[in-house]
Amino acid sequence: MPDSRYSAPGLVVIGGGPAGLMAAEMARATGVEVDLYEAMGSVGRKFLIAGKGGLNLTHAEPRPGFDQRYRERAQTVGRWLDDFDADALREWARGLGVDTYVGSSDRVFPLDRKAAPLLRGWVRRLREQGVRFHVHHRWLGWTEHGALRFTTPVGELTVTARATVLALGGGSWPELGSDGAWAPVLAAQGVDVAALQPANCGFDVDWSEHLVQRHAGAPLKPVIAHWYDADGVEHALQGECVLTATGIEGSLIYALSAPLREAITANGEARLWLDLAPNRDLEQLQRDLAKPRAGRSISEHLRRQVGITGAKAALLHEVLGREGMQDPDAIAVAIKRLPLLLTQPRPLAEAISTAGGVRLEALDDGLMLRQHPGVFCAGEMLDWEAPTGGYLLTACYASGVRAGRAAAAHLRSLDTPTG
Repeated sequence: MPDSRYSAPGLVVIGGGPAGLMAAEMARATGVEVDLYEAMGSVGRKFLIAGKGGLNLTHAEPRPGFDQRYRERAQTVGRWLDDFDADALREWARGLGVDTYVGSSDRVFPLDRKAAPLLRGWVRRLREQGVRFHVHHRWLGWTEHGALRFTTPVGELTVTARATVLALGGGSWPELGSDGAWAPVLAAQGVDVAALQPANCGFDVDWSEHLVQRHAGAPLKPVIAHWYDADGVEHALQGECVLTATGIEGSLIYALSAPLREAITANGEARLWLDLAPNRDLEQLQRDLAKPRAGRSISEHLRRQVGITGAKAALLHEVLGREGMQDPDAIAVAIKRLPLLLTQPRPLAEAISTAGGVRLEALDDGLMLRQHPGVFCAGEMLDWEAPTGGYLLTACYASGVRAGRAAAAHLRSLDTPTG
């Protein structure tokens, strides 16, 4: 049974995801003693699940294009990447015996594409370096005297910490520990926290029952999505997505989730247009569809003349209706620019990642809370977001590097005589 009170001699890291583990590693490398507390029974659970289909560790896109993936936070995240970028991450993985390769779309994977060997090697090395792990310790906040509070299997524990790194994750995947329960705790302490919102998520569309029953789960590939930003500028991106029982999701939609979510917040809805035949121009489609049907059904005519079948054909029926499907020109226009009305993002618990969190303006350059000296924050709990493709993990690692080093420097400053 642990003592109900404990004074940590060095740094306390709360959260065993990539940001927390990296903060622990960086601090320990300076000689600081480190205690890491994790709410779940083991560390890195979301990391393992995210890598189940192949761990996308980082991305090979060169900077500064890489930095721009972080949108309005590009400049700040770029400073983190100055310390620990994609190349540094790949070299770090190599130090754990995990070589990487550049795959499709310049995404970077371990050679075996697995997350577990990297995590096991990392945790083993941290233990050998002297990091102390405490699992099944859920952080509750602070006591009135400033000690950290944890629930444990044997009761509540309070820990007096000289410096703390909070790396508590976002609000998605709550079953893996990222439940966002920290947000009201920090807000009550006067920390400026932006509301947590889903990122890299699907969106709801009001499909007919017929489309849901026949085509939920069907892929759409390749397609080009067109949308307008807040300034009315049109953008386009090619990729793949999936029809769902509630709407639409997939890598293409995840990449657009930030502007689509913002449009819904501003206007109550977002509009997206899909080009279902990226390799054909409108005039060609109009000529092909104007050819006599010779008694064939419209579905067979679409298949023969323009190669539109399955879910794509169903979407045309969904949008145009019975009457519109008798007009070849209307069909051609819809194939090149099929309008979709998105009503809301899917719930936060279903999202791949989280937008919102501790505002970066509440932190100094070392990621220490300005109002709470000695408390640092890192990872997805910070107010930044990025598309999937390795960008999320890279920034989590880089923020952990920065917070861990800054926390170690803060501890050294406490031990340095003044005057």
